Amino acid sequence: MLDRSDDAARDWAREAIAAVEADANRSADTHLLPFPLPAAWGIDLYLKDESSHPTGSLKHRLARSLFLYALCNGWIGPRTTVVEASSGSTAVSEAYFARMLGLPFIAVMPAATSPEKIALIEFQGGRCHLVSDPTTVVAEAQRLAANLDGHFMDQFTHAERATDWRGNNNIAESIYSQLALERHPVPSWIVIGAGTGGTSATIGRYARYRRFPTKVCVVDPEGSAFWQAYVAGDWSVVTGTGSRIEGIGRPRVEPSFQPAVVDRMVQVPDAASLAAMRAGSAVLGRRLGGSTGTNLWGAFGLIAEMLRAGRTGSVVTLICDGGERYAHTYYSDDWVAAQGLELAPYAATIERFLRDGVWPGPVASTGRD
Repeated sequence: MLDRSDDAARDWAREAIAAVEADANRSADTHLLPFPLPAAWGIDLYLKDESSHPTGSLKHRLARSLFLYALCNGWIGPRTTVVEASSGSTAVSEAYFARMLGLPFIAVMPAATSPEKIALIEFQGGRCHLVSDPTTVVAEAQRLAANLDGHFMDQFTHAERATDWRGNNNIAESIYSQLALERHPVPSWIVIGAGTGGTSATIGRYARYRRFPTKVCVVDPEGSAFWQAYVAGDWSVVTGTGSRIEGIGRPRVEPSFQPAVVDRMVQVPDAASLAAMRAGSAVLGRRLGGSTGTNLWGAFGLIAEMLRAGRTGSVVTLICDGGERYAHTYYSDDWVAAQGLELAPYAATIERFLRDGVWPGPVASTGRD
């Protein structure tokens, strides 16, 4: 009989899983905030505020699920170095859980990652390994993990399978529960960006599992491969550039992205994302992150489309993280100018929409709806 059991490692894993579960148990759910629109429109917009997690972003949910998945699979032990490829927020959250378990953590990130995110990772006890070419982060993370006999978490592969999409207080179940007493409790659209694709997979699967008519719209920043691949029906598309909007967009289509559960994709210019980010921040009285601006741009276009068609209903999107992480980039006029971005035309579009519900032409998108 062959016995590969290691009782000490098994005992450590049980304690580690209990610690991660306890973190979830003492963390309250995130708020669903109404975004003010004219009452006469008959359309409600809500923002799920994922910035209120202990590590300040939507990626806290993902990091927790990834650690539980790796622990239950026996991939992480009491002396494992955890390595991740990330543009920032996932690494912040994974560093938090690694420190909780007493494990070393290394984040492999593009050198252009905001200094605020780098500081947050280091604050959580992680180490940042920066690479000049953002298309090499995964390969470099794999190399480091192999050299250190560590574990590469690989969020881009495991995100869609690490989360229980049928429920168990995932983000989709939370959204529908919080909408239960609203005038339009089943949203017409849920709008989200894709980095790993795990959140869109979870929400799309949950809506189908519960037989809701809700459609999923994925907004994709310029430079990302997801939208281009969706249009072409070719999942081998590689852009070679990635995205300036941290947390979403990828230079290739990642394994966690599940296009069959996506009803529509919208490509959003980076200048539009930042204009919507700043406009949303002004309305809500707090700084939002860049990917939240991408979400808002997509949501505004869909709401204008509903208005033109005479439809009422609700639309939900996410506050992925707070704008304090981007003080030296997205909120810096000098940085925006250096990127060659002109926000004024998009800001004017948003101002007109919030006043009159008018959107310039059809939503630039592709989909099955």
